[in-house]
Amino acid sequence: MSGTHESTRDGTVNGAHERAQDGITSGAHKRTQRTTHKATHEGTFEALRAQLQGAAATLADGPDALEGILLGIVEDVDRAVREPLEIFPVCHHSPASALAMARRLREKQPKVVYLELCEDMAPLLTELRNCRLPVAVQAFATEIDGFPAEWSPLSVVAPITEASAEYQAIAYALDTPGVELVLVDRSSDHVFQWDARGTHTGEPADPDAPPVEEEAALHGDAVGVEIGDLRPRFAELEEHLLRHGRVRHWSEWWHQYVELPLGDSDHDTYRQVMLLIGSLFRRLAPGDPHRVRVDEDRERYMWTRMREHLTATGTDPDDCLYVCGAFHAASRVEEFGVHGTDTFEIAPRSATKWQHGLIPSSHAAIEAQFGLAAGSVSIAATVWAKNVGRTRVQPYRLAGQAGAKRSRAKKTVAAAAAVPALPPADKLTGFLRRPPVLDRLDEDELLGWCVEIVRAARRNGYLASTADAIAVFETSILLAGMRDRARPTPYDFQDAAVTCIEKDTVPGRRDVRRLVEIMMGGDRVGQVGYDALPPLARDVHDRLAPLNLKLQQRGVQRALLNIAAQPELDRCSDVLWMLRQLLPQGAARPIMGERKLGERSIQESWDLALGTHQRALIELGYEGVSIEQVLEQRLRRTAYGPQATTATILGTVEDATLYLRSRRLADELGTRALEVLATERSVDGAPEVLRRVRRLLAYYRTSEPTLPPWIESFVKTGYAHYCTLLPTAFTDEDATVRHVAAMLGFLFSMEGLALSLGCDRTQLELAVGQSHPAEPSKTALLWAAQTQLGNLSRADLRTRCDELLGNPLVVPAYPRYLSGFVHALEPVPALTDFVVEAVSNAFGRLPDPVLLPWLPTLITTLRSSGTELAPLLIREAGRIFPGRLAALDAWVPPWRAQSVPETPPSARGADEGRGVALLAAHPATCDAVASLLGCDGTWRTAAPGPSGAALLGLHPDTALAIGGAAGRPLTSVPGHPGRKAWVDVTQSTVPTGGASGALAAGPHG
Repeated sequence: MSGTHESTRDGTVNGAHERAQDGITSGAHKRTQRTTHKATHEGTFEALRAQLQGAAATLADGPDALEGILLGIVEDVDRAVREPLEIFPVCHHSPASALAMARRLREKQPKVVYLELCEDMAPLLTELRNCRLPVAVQAFATEIDGFPAEWSPLSVVAPITEASAEYQAIAYALDTPGVELVLVDRSSDHVFQWDARGTHTGEPADPDAPPVEEEAALHGDAVGVEIGDLRPRFAELEEHLLRHGRVRHWSEWWHQYVELPLGDSDHDTYRQVMLLIGSLFRRLAPGDPHRVRVDEDRERYMWTRMREHLTATGTDPDDCLYVCGAFHAASRVEEFGVHGTDTFEIAPRSATKWQHGLIPSSHAAIEAQFGLAAGSVSIAATVWAKNVGRTRVQPYRLAGQAGAKRSRAKKTVAAAAAVPALPPADKLTGFLRRPPVLDRLDEDELLGWCVEIVRAARRNGYLASTADAIAVFETSILLAGMRDRARPTPYDFQDAAVTCIEKDTVPGRRDVRRLVEIMMGGDRVGQVGYDALPPLARDVHDRLAPLNLKLQQRGVQRALLNIAAQPELDRCSDVLWMLRQLLPQGAARPIMGERKLGERSIQESWDLALGTHQRALIELGYEGVSIEQVLEQRLRRTAYGPQATTATILGTVEDATLYLRSRRLADELGTRALEVLATERSVDGAPEVLRRVRRLLAYYRTSEPTLPPWIESFVKTGYAHYCTLLPTAFTDEDATVRHVAAMLGFLFSMEGLALSLGCDRTQLELAVGQSHPAEPSKTALLWAAQTQLGNLSRADLRTRCDELLGNPLVVPAYPRYLSGFVHALEPVPALTDFVVEAVSNAFGRLPDPVLLPWLPTLITTLRSSGTELAPLLIREAGRIFPGRLAALDAWVPPWRAQSVPETPPSARGADEGRGVALLAAHPATCDAVASLLGCDGTWRTAAPGPSGAALLGLHPDTALAIGGAAGRPLTSVPGHPGRKAWVDVTQSTVPTGGASGALAAGPHG
């Protein structure tokens, strides 16, 4: 070991001599003094080494790996202590680390502070004074280049609390003149370059895990960067420590065995103990190749950056302080130290465009992201406040920060004297041999806790009383004694409160464990100030200022917009509707009012929670400078994405019209929808396409003088496109009856416009004629289409349904035919009365074993298309069926009532076709056409009397009533006994036959 020390010492002297020759002579005396100190403390830990070597030999019966581990730990501590650039090891969100950091900064007064934090986050740290902690520094990227597309968006956060060592270092450096803060950790881009994208976000979520609370999700799925992740990576070691420490989780173990002993320790003791813990966890960590490689690369990166800064500025290492996690402080890489090798090459950053900002954080979010126990960060904040009050150490706080007292750091620095560099002594031996100090019971503090938890339990519905407070007090002392503690910790008190107060059920929203966490400090949620917000977020606040609401305040606020009385609120309404599209659900929720194509509300009511969703609003600022720009970018990204379909693109057209009122963007996106429609070979989006095209057509027809060219081309292309796919869709198993019905709905509803644009109806007739479905529901849908085209009469359709009901082999499948008829209401709404008739016949004739299993299918069909189909059926059924129960027994369905049978053309008599007076008066045209067609025939004399008013003979009441009201006499129609018609008595002759006879017969029922 002495040879190693000599070589190190010689290297130090040589390095100092070389730097002095380069002109850097300001710190020569300090470097010589450090060299002398090294020579004096070469044997600082020799006694500890001897003791550990003897213990290893006793426990393991000889030298083996245990001896190497124990001596290696001491060697790591010795190496870090001997480093010329002082290393300050910390643990993330540790009150002991924060207190030791504040104390050391006031003693040492370093001129340069190297901090383990992503180097590209440095410009954001000055904005911390405009925020209320806890907040998180975030790097965000949506336009990625060099990473897989499925990783987007990329997000890295570094949470900062007041009870953290990094905040003390940042506040000292920013508020102390002449001090430089240098971030030396890898950049956000390198985080993802080195990350396998499985270490943080690749694990599947536990389905049995409780739902994540809103405060715990403030960081989203961002990758967390923290200083000092001190937790054993060896599962057996953590289990051993928890079991023998008689604690439940790691946060409680750390609080009991590290936080409390180090809370009042001196600097050397704190530093050596933290280095010892970091080396222990590092040497006992499992050999995960990826994680070990990332850790070592981070250490190489940081030491390379520090040496570059020292060389560029000529700063003496003795005037610097390196703040890093204890795990990285005990590094064994060759690049370690100011005299380490310079063989590590830092890879260039990718072309990804990173945006940086501050987002609100919370204790729960920090605990959830870094796997800490619930309430541990809140308890740490309480311990920090207690330590500050007990030790009277003046912490550093950024000047002007919300909720912070005025800092006296500048005065203290100016008055303090420089502390001479003394050789460190061996504090580990005494610390490890010292028995645990048992704090005396603070009865006043424990009594206060018990009274507060009972009061909180009562407010939340528990039947707690003074007896429960006494029980919690005694149980806390009992649990502490069972765990070898004289003073109950907050965790002991929490267990006691749960045991004594919480009964079988939780009456309110919070259980007792959560009430204790709130009482100990609560889930403090940070806030980013207005001045630290990105331009987009500030613009949103400015545009919503007429609402006179505290938008940065957390919670839900009600906004009332009387647009009719205050027209200036119309702009606020536009902002709110765009925020509803861009922010998560609940940030802006409309209570009254809606926005549809062609409609505008005159009054609106909103529930706003922009303060609660401040992170999402800030992240919008990374995408653009205004919400209009962000919305336009998102609409384009959706329309031109690889997964874009015609339906989704039409949705972007509708959004562009509704929220941006941009005809230019709508036309561009509509043209894109036309391109995608022409390339689609699937009909999955046909229902959505039909709905959106109908809405857009109705809007343009009522608000525009002419239709946009893109929608005319869309209808024309869609008509030909769906005609081509129709025969295949009828036989395709993947195309459901709903999809085929939507295709037919597009063809029939757009037929008039398509034909006016040059389409041919023959194409539709051929498509229907070439369709031969095998599935019953699609067969019924085909029959409905044939009826709409005139190829199938209603009588024939009714006959086919009767045949299906009369065939025992087909009866079980009849409900599936009815499902097809129900879907047929989309393309052929004129069949509504027939569908009511078919459903009624099914209920009347189908046996129960067939009917009852079919009812869920009918209900599902109506529910899936309820907005369009169910109202049609209900309205038609209400028109046909009697309105009173008493009339139901004597009611005869219209389709069963006696009616004149339809006479086929072959059975018509000689007199049926006569009555066309114009043809009889001018037969030359008809003769010419007959001659051209090669038909021979003779003309017959028209029979007297109107032959086309058969309906009046069956229902004469209407004609009688109208004739009596008009004061006209009724006469019998010649040749038709019993049939009457009203005739003008002044008319000398009545034209006979055809249409004239029908007109002469007058109005009919």
